[in-house]
Amino acid sequence: MNDELRALVEEIGRRSFDARVGRHGLPERFDSELWQVLETSGLTRLTTEQGADPADAAVVLGGLARYAAAVPVAETDVLATWLAGQADLPIPADGPMTVAIADVDPSGDRVTGTARDVPWPDAGPVVLAARSAAATFVAVLAPGSTTSTHNLAGEPRGDVPFDLSSTDVVRLSPGVADELARRGAWARCVQIVGAFDVAARLTAAHIGERVQFGRSLGTFQAVQHSMANLYGEVETSRAATNLATYAAVDHGFDSPEADYAVTAAKVAVGRAVAPVTTIAHQLHGAIGVTLEHQLWLATMRARSWADEFGSTGWHATRLGRMALAADDPWNVVVGPPPRP
Repeated sequence: MNDELRALVEEIGRRSFDARVGRHGLPERFDSELWQVLETSGLTRLTTEQGADPADAAVVLGGLARYAAAVPVAETDVLATWLAGQADLPIPADGPMTVAIADVDPSGDRVTGTARDVPWPDAGPVVLAARSAAATFVAVLAPGSTTSTHNLAGEPRGDVPFDLSSTDVVRLSPGVADELARRGAWARCVQIVGAFDVAARLTAAHIGERVQFGRSLGTFQAVQHSMANLYGEVETSRAATNLATYAAVDHGFDSPEADYAVTAAKVAVGRAVAPVTTIAHQLHGAIGVTLEHQLWLATMRARSWADEFGSTGWHATRLGRMALAADDPWNVVVGPPPRP
């Protein structure tokens, strides 16, 4: 299925990107035409309604990231729809959705607060996970936010206030919020690797075409070393993300194996963002920093996504604690810790 799915996503992504040339900006606007095509193709709720596994979802998310798709597919399928299903809360049968995560300290029956930096807050219903030490409170909120901002790539972000005293709320275990954050971290790793692929492809093409001092840039040894470093970071990130994907396929996102693998992937991918994006822009020269160039669509997404669902430093600290807690830290270095 993966090959057919990959070809389908590639075709849809390319057509959408070509149709939006010159229309990307700050902020990005929700691509309703692309969403309609994806929804008709059954790709907007692939795992929650079509029974696909994380490997198939990774094909969709990575493919759409390569074409800077302005649609919240990860938020809708991997996160919001899944979370609503865990709580058995009614949600629309179609259309985009998003998810919000907030830490709360419940006072009596009231659960209030504000979810910060919610992705695509106006695109559709917001499925909220308000987490405390003892529980995860899940509710479906109307779309909207108190702020109108965007990340470096122009994707909408906003703060969503909530008061669940007058809303249908389902109380679940704290582990649900943990799995939700893990799913989000995994999705961002997949998307960043997709953005890396674009940065690498564009840079390789540029240094092959650009002539300097009578020679193409790609013939200079320093440029070749830079490209080797770039490719090394990309492939390290891909390997770590593939490990996380298949840990989720084999054991589920709620497993210790997936917990370890996603944490390691978020560290590997997050640390690669700076060298990959820096090298790509350096080798492109001045044209690589303009809004009109495709490169910034990839690199700015990678830089923005790296800090979502836990920063690189947060995951690195967590990975270190896993090693310290293990009976034999070497087991953590060479593979996932055994099940308790």
